[in-house]
Amino acid sequence: MRRIAFLLAGATGVAAHTDCTLADTGPCHSIEYKHAAYIICEVDLRRLTVRLYWNRPDGTPYAHLSDLPRQLEGGTGRLLFGTNAGMFDSNLKPVGLYVERGQELVHANTKSGKGNFYMKPNGIFYISSGNAAIAETQAFLKQRSRVDLATQSGPMLVTDGRLHPRFNRASTSLKLRSGVGVRADGKVIFAISQEAVSFDSFARLFRDGVNCPNALFLDGDSASSFYAPTLNRSGNVLPLGPMLAVFEANRDAPRQ
Repeated sequence: MRRIAFLLAGATGVAAHTDCTLADTGPCHSIEYKHAAYIICEVDLRRLTVRLYWNRPDGTPYAHLSDLPRQLEGGTGRLLFGTNAGMFDSNLKPVGLYVERGQELVHANTKSGKGNFYMKPNGIFYISSGNAAIAETQAFLKQRSRVDLATQSGPMLVTDGRLHPRFNRASTSLKLRSGVGVRADGKVIFAISQEAVSFDSFARLFRDGVNCPNALFLDGDSASSFYAPTLNRSGNVLPLGPMLAVFEANRDAPRQ
């Protein structure tokens, strides 16, 4: 399974001297938590619009965040930042559930296998009727929810306030990591580590640092790029599969 770059709009300057401090620079912030540096992007779905992208109308993958639409339909809703949306295969096809604009293009993957995606429980990030959530895959499938967008990845970092049972606080497996969480107030939190951290540390960032009772791993290792046209962030070099894009809200268009 290919490694995926996690790409966000970011702010410069990592805060220091406290366990968790923020520089208020818009939807994205630099943060230091437990002596590790991260970039956090906070998305309020009342003000911002989230879209999923994979293939162009001609069926070919977008592949690069710099090729995503810069605005929503009708020339409104400026693109603020983009990020990968989970794991994909060598053909850039999502390896798990993928729902774009209400259409299920890839079915949920409940198979067992090797790699982070198959570290059960894995989970699904989704938006339904303007509300975001993250659920374990089996729980999501039992809900039979109708969703506007959804992407499956793994493992779950935090589930109802509990860390993944396989995470070890003493782990020496340190990598760059990216993920998404949803706070109790419904805001969506994207995070990328700016230095190598363990799964346990990354999960604790979501649960204890930014107060997300549920969070999902997107990818890691060499994934350390980020993309924001207004900040001259150029995006990925290697091609991506599914991608998330965050826009200023177009209040005249249907929301996802």
